[in-house]
Amino acid sequence: MEFSNRLQNLPTQFFASLVAKTGKAIAEGRDVINLGQGNPDQPTPDHIVKALQIAAADPKTHKYSPFRGISELRQAAVDFYKREYSVEIDPDLEVAILAGTKIGLVELPLALLNPQDLLLLPDPGYPDYLSGAPLADIGYELMRLNPENGYLPDYSELLETARTRAKLMYLNYPNNPTGAVANKDFFDETVAFAKDNGIAVVHDFAYGAVGFEGKKPASFLQSEGAKEVGIEMYTLSKTYNMAGWRIGFAVGNSKMIEALNLIQDHLFAGSFPAVQLAAAEALNADQQCVDELVDLYEKRRNVLVTECSRIGWEIKAPLGSFFAWLPVPEGFTSLEFADFLLEKADISVAAGSGFGDGGEGFVRVGLLVDENRIIEAIDRIDKLNLF
Repeated sequence: MEFSNRLQNLPTQFFASLVAKTGKAIAEGRDVINLGQGNPDQPTPDHIVKALQIAAADPKTHKYSPFRGISELRQAAVDFYKREYSVEIDPDLEVAILAGTKIGLVELPLALLNPQDLLLLPDPGYPDYLSGAPLADIGYELMRLNPENGYLPDYSELLETARTRAKLMYLNYPNNPTGAVANKDFFDETVAFAKDNGIAVVHDFAYGAVGFEGKKPASFLQSEGAKEVGIEMYTLSKTYNMAGWRIGFAVGNSKMIEALNLIQDHLFAGSFPAVQLAAAEALNADQQCVDELVDLYEKRRNVLVTECSRIGWEIKAPLGSFFAWLPVPEGFTSLEFADFLLEKADISVAAGSGFGDGGEGFVRVGLLVDENRIIEAIDRIDKLNLF
């Protein structure tokens, strides 16, 4: 039996290959400094874990969850957006609970697009955005993110045919992999562009909590009219170190939310209610743990920038996310440089080309090891005499 055309057309899973290479080196007994991962290294805060323990012990949580999530979590998402972004959300019509936002990102093209439609995707961008296109049997157009434009798409560069056929667009700020941020002016421009061209917007706000230099990242939904054209997806994975818990939500445009909820009615039977209750606790409780986490990432960022400058590797400090986007030395492609660092220095980084053609010439580094390991990694690179 052969796989379906949809499965055969799926892109190669970039992160699976990266994990395999790094895992092989570790299995050989090498002291690998893993800067290639996007997996938070800190534990989930204690109060969230305790909320799960209490909820898991309650037999009421052992039954099926309501298809569209428990009311406590939907309301917590509403209260979170009101408190953090001054955005009003309807808990019944404008919230979709997700078992990780990756599910929503991949299934939304299935719910909204037809074969003649186009999906607009950032380049470079999170590789799994591509997965929804072959599964929905649709085409996609890439929007190049250039450093000279702050890694924001220039909508004027899109061809007229792309504007006409495009029905859905993905954005992601703070950005993975570049660490760039977007401001309200850009989101205002995006709302106007979406309205003019009949394009729905999905803003992947995965790193929404992680902004540096005292600047809180803007929510797309803070722009006037944003709910008329789009939704925002928020995962608890990064903000609360809950990557393995697989819980998040989407908020915004009621028709897009209904599409998400409807397709999930057919694909899933909800997330473990105890996890949902713990997620509600995370959103509702004091956010000091989030502030402390952002401070930790900023200290690591500053160490990375200082150490790179010390060896002559001039990099731009990211303004958000827990990633840095580092230029590759002359004479290497992104993949060659990543493989070279793993082979010669036992350092794992993510090749920029894995995030699209627009990522060639860079590697992505995660701020997900402690400061001493960052210093050691740059010391090892310094010994390679590349700069």
